[in-house]
Order: sequence, then structure tokens, then C-alpha cells
Amino acid sequence: MPTREIIAHVERHFPEAMLGYMRVFFKRKPTLDAARELMASLASDDDAIVAMLDAAHIERALITGFDEATSAGSTMVSNEAIAAVCRRHPKRFLPFAGADVFRGHHAVVDVEHWIKSEGFRGLSLRPFMIGLPATDRRYYPFYEKCVELDVPLSIHASANWTACRSSDLGHPRHFDQVACDFPELKLILSHAGYPWVLEGCLLAWKHENLYLELAAHRPKYFTAAGSGWEPLLRFGQTTIADKVLYGSGAFLLGAPPALLIEEMRALPLRPGILDKWLYHNAARLLGLDTNRSVG
Repeated sequence: MPTREIIAHVERHFPEAMLGYMRVFFKRKPTLDAARELMASLASDDDAIVAMLDAAHIERALITGFDEATSAGSTMVSNEAIAAVCRRHPKRFLPFAGADVFRGHHAVVDVEHWIKSEGFRGLSLRPFMIGLPATDRRYYPFYEKCVELDVPLSIHASANWTACRSSDLGHPRHFDQVACDFPELKLILSHAGYPWVLEGCLLAWKHENLYLELAAHRPKYFTAAGSGWEPLLRFGQTTIADKVLYGSGAFLLGAPPALLIEEMRALPLRPGILDKWLYHNAARLLGLDTNRSVG
């Protein structure tokens, strides 16, 4: 969410490793100056952000911190900035915490603080920015803490657009082992494991508590021939219909959420499936009201 305090922090702490995203998503030169200029142009008042969500009929939006200070040299999105937004709009936003896994026990204690004392709803990690596969034992205390606190872990599971970090760090095979080692961990594969969508779908089928999230992809391309999303459209309507979570990623896509939701509604899905993807699966996972219709 491009609130003024979040954007101000990102503007100061944009990690050099992510400059490739400037070229791919924003069609700009991959320089820190260009990143700062772009961030400054995106900052919005709360009222404008809430109006944007209202226009898309989005009742709750997940926002997350990203903390890779040790491995990337900066905390891209601070938990403090996320908390400030959620205090102003407690019924609108669902905060997930970031954590610098290299800080070990101290970071685990911080995660517990954000969840137990500040009302955060989960943890978010990005192996490609951390530089370690999800099977590395330095993650395991964080997995254990999420199980203990009964909160989900959202983890980047996709290719990445840096020029210095291997896309293999997001391959679903790493999360297969994690789910085997922590069967009670509510594990959300962010970006649905793309481009390894079939592997992601099979993991969601295999592991009771593993989910796929669709953010940062245009729904209109899910049906495009050769896009790689065919397994989602098949298994997402049958064996894993209860395991798919929609997230817009509107910030990266540069498209208003209302347009992205419109694209979702245009997908050729069976009756009732879209309700699950847009609301009911996430509501069940996050303990929200499930007795409602998406409409």
C-alpha cells in the first residue's frame, strides 16, 4: 500500500538488488535515483487508497513488511510503517511482519512481539532476497514460531527479477521439504510458484496446509495459451479449489485493483470457485467471517 510513511521508508531503503524490478515492472532505468523518483510519485493519502479499495469492493487487504537488512543491506518495508497504517485502519488491513532471519533468536522474538502485541496476522519471507533456500535451517525457528502462534507464513515462491539472485531460490521443491518437516505450518506460496505452476498445484494437493497465492500476475493472462497457468485453471477448480488465494499485487502491476478484480470475474471458472479464490479461502485461513457472499 503506497501510504506516505511506507513510501517514504521504501524511498530511503530501496535495495540495490531489486533494481531489476524497475526495468521489468516499471519500464524505467534500474538506478537508485529512478527508484526514488518513482516511489515519491506513488505516495498517496489514506483516503485515496481506501477509495481505490472501495472501488474494487475490497473489504480487507493484506500488507507486509520486508526485512532483509543483513542480506540486502536494508529493511525495504519496516514493520513500524505497516503497524502505523493498520492502527489507523484496523478493520481494513491485515498486517504481516517481515523478519531478518540472520538475526536469529532476536528476530524470532521480534516476530512474536508483532504478532502477540501488535496484532499482526502472519510472517512474510523472501528467500531470493535472503539468499538462502527455504530448507536452510536458519529459517526453522521462524517456522516453529509460526506453528506455535498458529499464524500463516507467506513466502516468495516464484522467479525473481533481480540480476544477482538465483530464481531457483523460489522453486517449489524447496517448500515441499519445508511442508514435510512442518506439516502444521500454514504455508502460503506467494505468486503460486510461477513459472512452476504445476509443481505448486501438486504441492497444494499433497500438503494439507499449503496454499497458493496469485499476486503480481494479471488475471487476464491466466487463460492465454502458453502462459503456464493451465494447471491452476484445472486443479484450482477441483482438487485444490480450497487452496487458492487471490492477491492483486496492484502496486507492482501498475493497474487499479478494480480492473484486476474485473479480470478475475471474466475468467471461465465453475460456479462458486471465484467466491473461494477471492474471499472464502483466505477468510478461513485468517480466521475472518466466512458466512458471507462475495457477490
